[in-house]
Amino acid sequence: MERLIVKLLPALLGALLCPAAATLAQQPDTLTLPAGTSLQIRLLNTLSSKNSDAGDPWEGKVMEPVFAKGLEVIPEGSMVEGIVTFVKPAGRVKSKGEMRLVAKTITTYHGAKYQIVASLKDAHGAEDAKVTGEEGTVKGGGKSVKDQAKEAGIGAGAGAAVGGIAAGGTGALYGAGIGLAAALIHGLVKHGHDLVLPQGTELTFVLSRDITAERVIPLADKPPAQ
Repeated sequence: MERLIVKLLPALLGALLCPAAATLAQQPDTLTLPAGTSLQIRLLNTLSSKNSDAGDPWEGKVMEPVFAKGLEVIPEGSMVEGIVTFVKPAGRVKSKGEMRLVAKTITTYHGAKYQIVASLKDAHGAEDAKVTGEEGTVKGGGKSVKDQAKEAGIGAGAGAAVGGIAAGGTGALYGAGIGLAAALIHGLVKHGHDLVLPQGTELTFVLSRDITAERVIPLADKPPAQ
């Protein structure tokens, strides 16, 4: 009986494995990720409107696998490389720090590298950061002149005066007739907020163009190295 089982075992295993192998062989090797596909990326280095410059590189890791037609094409943990394309440091009063990031390439664990065109749509984990516009400009937080004036104990008229001074004119200050505003202008005009994207910031990029990617073959299904 044991000899019979030993003889039949290879045939039984073949019968079980052949359908799975046939199904795997029927799956396409390349797939298209369409424009509009979202990529969730965790930033690996800190960027700021104070210390970063246009042209600086940045790196991230894909947080969630990306699928096309039910098949995985970009695994979790794939490396993303990009550059900073625009930086505006925080200025005086209303001016907030701004940056623009571009994702350039994605490299998967099995060595596939894709050139991508994607725009930033959202950022989580950076204090008060907001993404605006089609190009995905990230703006830092901060308060308006009016809010800063209220916090400093100045009336709305003084807030307008401070705005006039910051804009380069003194008419608003004299018109308001509030001497206290002049004493507090120096404190208000240096309240611009630089944008900081710390390591670990979660970025959402959206593909602007289709890309053709290889189907990811799970490690257990990969053929042995020759």
